[in-house]
Amino acid sequence: MLVEIAHFSLALALGLSLVQMVIPIWGVRRNDMALARVGEPAAVGVFLLLFFAFSVLMYAYAVSDFSVQNVAENSHSAKPFIYKLTGTWGNHEGSMVLWVLILSLFGALVALARKSLPDRLRSGTLAAQASVTVAFLLFILFTSNPFNRLDPAPPEGNDLNPILQDLGLAIHPPLLYIGYVGFSITYAFAIAALIDGRIDAVWARAVRPWTLAAWLFLTLGIAMGSYWAYYELGWGGWWFWDPVENASLMPWLAGTALIHSTIVMEKRDSLKVWTILLAILTFSLSLLGTFLVRSGVLTSVHTFATDPQRGLFILIILMVFIGGSLALFAWRAPMLRQGGLFAPVSREGTLVINNLFLAAACGTVFIGTLYPLALEGLTGAKISVGPPFFNATFLPLVIPLLLLLPFGQSMAWKRGDLLGTAQRLATAIIIGVVATVMIFAVTYGGPVAAPLGIGLGVFLIASAVWDLGERIIARASGFRAILSRAAGLPRSAYGSAMAHAGVGIMVIGIAATAWATEDIAVMKPGDRLSRGGTTIIMQQIFPRTGPNYRELVGRFAVEVDGKERGVIDSMKRTFITRNNMQTTEAGIRSFGPSQLYVSLGEIQPDGTSVGVRMYTKPLILLIWIGSIVMAFGGALSITDRRFRVAAPAKPRAKAGAGGPHPQPAE
Repeated sequence: MLVEIAHFSLALALGLSLVQMVIPIWGVRRNDMALARVGEPAAVGVFLLLFFAFSVLMYAYAVSDFSVQNVAENSHSAKPFIYKLTGTWGNHEGSMVLWVLILSLFGALVALARKSLPDRLRSGTLAAQASVTVAFLLFILFTSNPFNRLDPAPPEGNDLNPILQDLGLAIHPPLLYIGYVGFSITYAFAIAALIDGRIDAVWARAVRPWTLAAWLFLTLGIAMGSYWAYYELGWGGWWFWDPVENASLMPWLAGTALIHSTIVMEKRDSLKVWTILLAILTFSLSLLGTFLVRSGVLTSVHTFATDPQRGLFILIILMVFIGGSLALFAWRAPMLRQGGLFAPVSREGTLVINNLFLAAACGTVFIGTLYPLALEGLTGAKISVGPPFFNATFLPLVIPLLLLLPFGQSMAWKRGDLLGTAQRLATAIIIGVVATVMIFAVTYGGPVAAPLGIGLGVFLIASAVWDLGERIIARASGFRAILSRAAGLPRSAYGSAMAHAGVGIMVIGIAATAWATEDIAVMKPGDRLSRGGTTIIMQQIFPRTGPNYRELVGRFAVEVDGKERGVIDSMKRTFITRNNMQTTEAGIRSFGPSQLYVSLGEIQPDGTSVGVRMYTKPLILLIWIGSIVMAFGGALSITDRRFRVAAPAKPRAKAGAGGPHPQPAE
């Protein structure tokens, strides 16, 4: 009965979402704020209904209720309890409920953000966001109902896909969804502003924390997915330019451009048209990622569904929301008043160039990902677009972007001084050059580009620290004055510096992969495999049984420069509940930010030896440490007081396309 009530709650949520979509926008158009505020309780109600439905589905997984078809197809009574719970979103239907639950959570948060948003903007945003909720609830109810019953119920389930039975991938989808869905709010802000005709610094300040929140979760989601692929797939790589990886990278690039564009719009009341377009395109790319993962057009370890009918439904959703929003943009954008002017050499100018590089990089990923699909659909011809294409097109755009980044954060608004900025950054430049020369000297005869990458990363870190230090120390006399300026500096300044330093840390980790090594051997107990000063000695091969799998374990002793450094276990698992499907569990040992990585291959015909891959990965952890630092910088910026209170009255009085805001400052 509880399952049927949960199913009914999805239908109730659909009805309440329709109320949230229609009534507030009607109230806004009639200037009836009582009607406009109907969206606020409706948004909270939709969230509560969807939270109940998702909780019931999770409970069905927890108790192994195989009378629910979704549970029977994706769970097993012998599966570890943690994966019973995470299996709730480890499938298409359950993940869609989580997707729309997060969508409703953002709507509820907007409804409760009374102090930081004007009434008209909040009501219009809730109405626009509800339209997305309505579309995906229709999709769930008509094509992906997670509460279908089986009668009679099978005695046992089919178990979850083994590669999803991992803590990393259990965390990865929710983080990614929060990022994807978070951009629905920026999209809704854009649609509300276009409908109401009011786009100004108030709008930019309102949308910026939501954009930051979506961006930081998407950053963490991509990083977690990268690390999962690194240790779970056994290939030793951290990024493969897989189309589904690209599907998450594209909205991240567009979202990064959107963050910087909103800064210009808030500070200088400029780039209005471009910022609105970016808000629409970022969420459009998130929807595109949803389509690629669930339509069956891609075959990947990351995809959820291969049902073309569902893909057609999502394609229709894409056409409605992307096409409709772009049509609205084309209609309203010419009416927008142009913002403030600025010199090409200024912080605004560098941020515009930043946006152009990010947009171009996103475009190359878009073309490389979708062109093979379009070509196959139109002609039947199959081509492969892989790392060579992306490395040749993406990197030349990203490198100048990174070189420009410190200049943008140090340059003055409206009119800057390029020579003066370079002089302020001279110390950071010297530190980067010295680091490059030192790496060249130490690794002479090795990769040429890698030391340059290390130097670039050091330059980014040094410039972020130096710029922050200058802002604290400038015009401060004495230790107390320095502490006072440090305490008074906005948190967004610290967050920006931390995010940019995180980029530098990640760049160092990526550059250091040039010195990674790979060795392949067939080993039996007692055999040794060495690379440089690192040696692994196979101690034994033995079987082991888990809750719902059997595994072959290879145990290796580790020596570094002749000293024992512990052991590594690498496993090959066979899931008996999933037709003997195999997974690889790499053995990894960290030495600071570097890692030793051991992966088992196939057992040899003699039954006593096995194929082994040994990788040495210098500074590899800096890739994910840098991502975490970037995300933490975004989180710190969100806590800035300016984003928790309304914009001052003066900026609100500035006219947008349709005149001044009628509300007083809240």
